Amino acid sequence: MDRPPLTVLRERLAADGLEATESLGLLVMELPAPELLATVEGLKSRHGFDLFLDVTAVDWPERQPRFDVVYHFYASREHVRLRLKTTVPGDDPTVDSLTPLYGSAHFMERECHELLGIAFRGNPDLRPILLYEGFTGHPLRKDYAKNHTQPLVRYRR
Repeated sequence: MDRPPLTVLRERLAADGLEATESLGLLVMELPAPELLATVEGLKSRHGFDLFLDVTAVDWPERQPRFDVVYHFYASREHVRLRLKTTVPGDDPTVDSLTPLYGSAHFMERECHELLGIAFRGNPDLRPILLYEGFTGHPLRKDYAKNHTQPLVRYRR
């Protein structure tokens, strides 16, 4: 009888010393920020997580460390998703960039940086991608005021 791919991948991760739990049909891992790049490199090269789906963050203003940075990956051969979570402090919300491993990380990290203020060490271009240049603040942070006004920017023709 064939074993479910989720179980097989979880056992392979455990053999590499990585603990993953199951939640709603996907693997979930938590790790310290300094281990991010090396762990993701192993996930890609040894465990088949060849697709980087997205990165976002969750703001917990009353907690230290303040931010959860959440990544989603997909192993196309086994058809398994993985959620990887790490935390960063509010005073220096910086993690390593995944651009050396996944080209699509360039734009996803830009969006996360722009909307939540997470810095990605090693991403060569963190310019705004969704908001206009001159926009101040990070609108998805929970301490961003709903009635905050932005400077007017003249429309360029």
